[in-house]
Formats: sequence, structure tokens, C-alpha cells
Amino acid sequence: MERQPSPGHRRHGARWARDGKVVRMGQETPATNRPLTTALAEAAATAGDAPSVHNTQPWRWRVLPDTLELRVVRDRQLAATDPEGRLLALSCGAALHHARVALAAEGWRTVVERMPEPAEPDLVARLTEPTHIGADPGAMHLVQCMRVRHTDRRPVSEEPVPTAAIDEITKAVVEEGAQLQLLDHDQVLELAAAASHAAAVAAEDPQLSEELAYWTSRSGAAGLPPAVLPESAPQTTVPARDFGRPGTLPVGPGHDRAAGYAMLYGDEDEPIDWVRAGEALSAGWLTATRLGVSVVPLSGVVEVPGTRQTLRGLLAGMGHPYLVLRLGIADPAHAGPPHTPRLDVAQVVDTSAVHGA
Repeated sequence: MERQPSPGHRRHGARWARDGKVVRMGQETPATNRPLTTALAEAAATAGDAPSVHNTQPWRWRVLPDTLELRVVRDRQLAATDPEGRLLALSCGAALHHARVALAAEGWRTVVERMPEPAEPDLVARLTEPTHIGADPGAMHLVQCMRVRHTDRRPVSEEPVPTAAIDEITKAVVEEGAQLQLLDHDQVLELAAAASHAAAVAAEDPQLSEELAYWTSRSGAAGLPPAVLPESAPQTTVPARDFGRPGTLPVGPGHDRAAGYAMLYGDEDEPIDWVRAGEALSAGWLTATRLGVSVVPLSGVVEVPGTRQTLRGLLAGMGHPYLVLRLGIADPAHAGPPHTPRLDVAQVVDTSAVHGA
């Protein structure tokens, strides 16, 4: 959503002029009658609905008078599962996209600076130079999708995902700087073998098992509670992650034969690329939600270096895999699973710099 000020705006230091009226940063705008800082804080709070690996929510926002900063929270990084921080950055990228969409729904466009300070690797992004250009109806719809989006790990229905929906999801991903490749039948079988191998590797690593147990046994506002985990292993072509303990979510007799599997990937494999991949994941997932398509991220197969290399082979070495997605139409006989818990806004949004603004 990087955009320069529209012709109807003139910048004066820390002020904007529109139609002859000057709008000072932090003061109320004629279009919204709300302080800019309120819009920034609410966008950061809305970003809390973003998906994250094991629902770790590894981000913290800082609201400034005319800027929103996003940082990673290392205490919520999966040290054993994700030592390089791929999934950490991807999760933060998803939150970044959520915040951008929330601001667009309120009529704000910002300049997005990703990884802006080499000396501060934990500073993921900075949203600056906000310009009010009017609410975006499409963004408003996506904000509604944020509130209902969830991960349903159970088998999907026998209805295939329409090609038009796949194309629209892919377009949303590409617009955010990543790529999405739908896997053919033979590639899905290779993916299944790689996922089985990754699961075996993980099961033999006590540190991975201990970390997974921690994030699936918490009673707080982060992690994966039993209510969102299947009570038994679902029947799937590609093995689902073994969370080490059964959940309480009824599975039913279905399968995933009608599901499609797609790989989210990009040209490079650096932290800024992982952030962009997270933004693309958010864009694709919200689009899928709008179209009634269920999305389940499969990260286990990218967590193991050997199987991640196998996935790269499926791309003919032409890209770097970030995540595998299962796409399907949810079984209408099943009520959706509950939403995973979320951290309190005060834990993820710092407004101390604008307190009282």
C-alpha cells in the first residue's frame, strides 16, 4: 500500500492540507472526526487477529504521533522449531498486512518501510506519512473477513475449490510480492512423503517436542488450546502435524481428496522476503475467506532443512518455499472451530508515546 500523497494533498512539515484545510498529525481529520493516533492504535489492535505459527502472536506495535512501528517479540519465537526466524517474520508480515488493510478501511494510505534499520533487526516495519484519501470498500470487506477467519484442521468437503477462486487467491498473493504454485497430483504425493519425513524428524527431537507441548498446553491468550486441535488424526493425503496430544475438536469421517495443495514461495530467502511472504499469506487467506475457501497452513514440512530442500525441488530450484497451504471447501455439516485466543491489546500495542493525544 505504498502510495505517494494524492494531488489533492500538500504536505507542510507535520501537517497535511486537503481542499484548503490543514490537517495536523494527531488531530481530528474532517473525514473521520477521529484522531490519527486512534486510527493507528486501532489498526494495530485489529492486526492482532492475524495468523501466526502456533498462535504465538510474536509482535508488538508502537504508536507514534504520525507513525506505526512493528517489532518482533523474541520471547515468543520458537527457538527450536524456527531458529532462523522464518516463521517469526512470516507471522509478523501477516500482522503488518492486517494493519495496512485496517488503515485502508479507515481511509488511510501509508508509506511502508520494511526492515528500515539494519542496526535494529527486530524492527520489522514502519508505516509512515499517512494520507487520508477516503475509505476503501474492498479493505472494509477484508476487515470483516479478519474477524471470521480461522484455521479448521479437519477434513474438507468433497466439493473442489473453483478454479476462479484459486486464480483470485493467487492474484492476491502475487500483488504482495510472493508467488503461489498449485501442486499437481504427483507433486502432492511428493509433498506427502516429505511431510511424513518431517514429522518423523520432529518426533525424534526432544527440544521440538518440548516446545510444541508448551504451546499446546498453555491456558492463557496465546498458543493452541485443545478446542482447535482435532481429537484424532484426520484422514488426509498429506499428513497433518502431530501436536503430541489429542484435542477436543470432533473430526468426522471425511477426507481431503477434493482439497488442493499450494506452495507459497519467492525468489529470495532473506528476512525481508519472509516478511513479504507473511503479507502475501494474509492477503491470500483473507481473499480465500471472502470466497468461502478454507485455508490450513502446513509449516512442518518447511521447518526441516532437508524437506524444505525437497520442496525447492518441486519448484525446479527456481524459488524458495515459505509455506504450504491446503485449500478446500469446509464441510457444511461441521460448525466452524472456535477462534484461537488473542493477547490483550495492552500486551501488543504500546501507546505510551501518544498517551493523552
